Amino acid sequence: MIPVVAIVGRPNVGKSTLFNRILGQRKAIVEDLPGVTRDRHYAEVNRYGTPFTLIDTGGFEPISQERMLIQMREQSQLAVEEADLIMFVMDGKEGLTPSDEEVAKMLRKVEKPVLYVVNKIDGAKQEASLGEFYALGIEELWSASAEHGRGVSELMDRVLELLPPCAPREEDSEETRLAVIGRPNVGKSSLVNRLLGFERVVANPVAGTTRDSIDTPFIYNRRRYVLIDTAGIRRKGKVSLALEKYSVVHALKAMDRAHVVLVVIDAQEGITDQDLTVAGYAFEKGRAVVLVVNKWDLVEKDNATMGRYLEKLRISFKFLSFAPVLFVSAQSGQRVGKIMATVEKVAAEFDKQIQTSALNRVLEEAEKTHPPAVFQGKRVKLFYATQTGVRPPTITIFVNKAEGVHFSYQRYLQNKFREAFDFEGSPLRLIFKDRER
Repeated sequence: MIPVVAIVGRPNVGKSTLFNRILGQRKAIVEDLPGVTRDRHYAEVNRYGTPFTLIDTGGFEPISQERMLIQMREQSQLAVEEADLIMFVMDGKEGLTPSDEEVAKMLRKVEKPVLYVVNKIDGAKQEASLGEFYALGIEELWSASAEHGRGVSELMDRVLELLPPCAPREEDSEETRLAVIGRPNVGKSSLVNRLLGFERVVANPVAGTTRDSIDTPFIYNRRRYVLIDTAGIRRKGKVSLALEKYSVVHALKAMDRAHVVLVVIDAQEGITDQDLTVAGYAFEKGRAVVLVVNKWDLVEKDNATMGRYLEKLRISFKFLSFAPVLFVSAQSGQRVGKIMATVEKVAAEFDKQIQTSALNRVLEEAEKTHPPAVFQGKRVKLFYATQTGVRPPTITIFVNKAEGVHFSYQRYLQNKFREAFDFEGSPLRLIFKDRER
């Protein structure tokens, strides 16, 4: 499991700036498609040697001043519960506030490492303002300027010292791990019970019943699977609706261990931003995806209902155009039997290996039909392609100028490879490398 680091603090103390500084870029756009980059409050950071998931709670600002302390306490409690390490950020220019004292009081009681960071300390003159923050009764303060990078390197050295070791993933080529994710009350647990044929997890119409991920090994068509039922995106107790987004970290943790992800959508409520956000993370993590529209039996239908819903879904989930869609009812069992057959096919595509000769026939034909654009006055040449990985399938293409391969042309080649070799349900990664002379 990858460790989790949460950034908490009042609005406008520089949490998002620190998030981007640690990430090394402004909220990375992985794909130029709608739905992939919205609500970007989570990122997997790999630039410091030890990978970890970084969470910015900046999106959960209080609706009104009167609720500030309540909201602050709620988001900090969530961070404490989910994170392995917490960075509590305060504003060095504004000084110590009652809100800071409220959160610090709560954080002192937790048995997890907490780094107290005074941000907006841009130089030696501002260091003098640190004194008042020692009134919190803490031994170590970290001064930093997230905007200019001052003190961030030293802060990250300390973060890496305190993080628990990242347990290596045990890859079993004979085992497929299947994660079930989705918003509260979309029927994840009922779907798991129906798939397994018995009451493995508690199914309850009250949102937030599932508290932890539950793994269940089972056999389907003589192949081993592990089904991960996760709380996913859920509301804890009476936590505000705005904070519900925060617990997407459960889905992220489940996806870290999964090969195939079932994204469950409530047919009655329709497609929400939250559905798109979670599916976007599955895409970014390179997982195979099946979109499952649950509670289909409760929708009033005519002969064109499914077609209209599918068209709307495809437009919304444009970045998952390769993912199969199933309309099911976990309650009645309608079409649930098709899920494992689809998962089996998608898992096979996720593991698929293509011969180099076959890849190069498709590459040659694609280049002949539509050559790449000229870059810096020279024609981009595609030399050859070879598959260099599975889970997800990864194809490396050697060219004379890798930076000259435009995003649109990469998409064109992906489509050509999909036309030839399918890869249904599985992402397909293309890597372009300059061929050594």
